Amino acid sequence: MSPQHLRVLTLATNGTWTDEFQLGPEQITIHGHKNWFIRKQRLRGGLQDGVDEIEVNNGALSFSILPTRGMGIWKGSYHGLTLGWQAPVQGPVHPQFVNLADRKGLGWLTGFNEWLCRCGLVSNGPPGDDQGTALTLHGRIANLPAHLVQASISFDKPHTLTISGIVDEGGLFLGRLRLHTTYSTELDSNRIAIHDEVENVSSQPAEMQLLYHLNFGPPLLQAGSRFALPIREAAPHTPRAAEDIDGFDVYLGPTAGYQEQVYDFLPATDAEGQTLALLRNQNGDAGAVLRWKVQELPCFTIWKNTQTEADGYVTGLEPATNFPYFKAHERSQGRVRMLEPGGRWECTWSIDILDSKAAMDAVLSEIADIQKTTQANINRMPVFGPPGV
Repeated sequence: MSPQHLRVLTLATNGTWTDEFQLGPEQITIHGHKNWFIRKQRLRGGLQDGVDEIEVNNGALSFSILPTRGMGIWKGSYHGLTLGWQAPVQGPVHPQFVNLADRKGLGWLTGFNEWLCRCGLVSNGPPGDDQGTALTLHGRIANLPAHLVQASISFDKPHTLTISGIVDEGGLFLGRLRLHTTYSTELDSNRIAIHDEVENVSSQPAEMQLLYHLNFGPPLLQAGSRFALPIREAAPHTPRAAEDIDGFDVYLGPTAGYQEQVYDFLPATDAEGQTLALLRNQNGDAGAVLRWKVQELPCFTIWKNTQTEADGYVTGLEPATNFPYFKAHERSQGRVRMLEPGGRWECTWSIDILDSKAAMDAVLSEIADIQKTTQANINRMPVFGPPGV
């Protein structure tokens, strides 16, 4: 796309930020589109003090990106349909208030309340000692700020709003991984496209893991909500999850005392290596569908945490490079990526929000067509984790 057809604005570079900013129809005329905008603000007060938020609204779908928190997405909305969840943590939480080493490496949980949160880049999964290196829950990337952020709009059809950012993870004697992330959405569409590249900018080979924690609460999550995915192989993550393996695709309403259940999947794909996953409400007239390439993100996990709303009623749909077991086990299974100096890993995936039964039925038919080509192997006990998990 030639420069005259694209307007790019730098919102942050080398620690210098534009604190308040808005781009919309008042500044740029796009024929037939009057309700879009890109707006940046710095949040004040409480645990959110100092967090930068970039709200992107394409006229139908809006979502709030948090450069301060690893370029995650705090929340969203589509035609009034709430996207995200009501976490016990009031936020978004500035990383200065998150001690990742707290509670034996579980401190990540004190900042976790996003709709989309990345887990990585050096590691994800539970905390522990990895050959003398202390790993904390789900890694560091979600609590690291971007140092370059740009916003752009294309004047050519289809008119696209784009936010890109760069986040570095590393330090002296630790190597350095660099996340290049781009969110794009067409005006008046129901889709967010995500393109990520992880680059090893050190002079030594580096390990890399990445899991996308996409979280939904009400109204998409409710009693009778369902999950669907074309399956090559599936297994409970723990013996607790094995208790309800026959109902892994159905959700309870808010349930006091519920203990989380996690299920692991190797998805089946179409002829081009693409797959998809669907979360739909009880009536089957609202939901969200994820689409990705299994070569890039071979593992998929469902996190079911249907405890009371006050305690965080939520489910996570999680495409990833690996399963969320401890890194040493994932390394032994060949599910930890190795990047040579200057090497890159990349993926492109998308989230579509659906608000009609017809759209839902079309996606279910697509999943069924893929499943017809593959016999689903459903294990009743954990098989992807270490013995005795």
